Amino acid sequence: MNVAHQSGFTLIELLVVVVIIGVLASVGLPLSELASKRAKEEELRAALRQIRTALDAYKKASDENRIERAADATGYPGDLANLVDGVVSINNPDKRLIYFLRRIPRDPFADTKTSAIDSWALRSYESPPDAPKPGRDVFDVYSKSTGIGLNGIPYKDW
Repeated sequence: MNVAHQSGFTLIELLVVVVIIGVLASVGLPLSELASKRAKEEELRAALRQIRTALDAYKKASDENRIERAADATGYPGDLANLVDGVVSINNPDKRLIYFLRRIPRDPFADTKTSAIDSWALRSYESPPDAPKPGRDVFDVYSKSTGIGLNGIPYKDW
């Protein structure tokens, strides 16, 4: 008796494999979205830390009389561009510039068409913490995003 041996997959085996791949994909998609959101949140934390550190360094330079400051000024920069463009050092006879940032990091949750400087909401020194608004200087920055972080805190409150 001669039995023919056929190799290949049956229709049932192929359907089982397709179902298993579909289940794995449906489990993996939410995990990849979560990982993407977590990475954006990490980028937001780093950007806020960079800008806030630069704002503090500008204020310190102003308090130490290393840069020019008006008598009625708070010592914070007038806008974020001052951190990148530099400020004249009044202690240096060459009038060299003091730079506080190489570039303004952009808010990772902002629209990609928005410039890095315009991606941030600004808070002036005079504005209250519970109702931040821009003013004559930049005391702090925060995200314009209306989203809520994985920790349950809105991004604008970070």
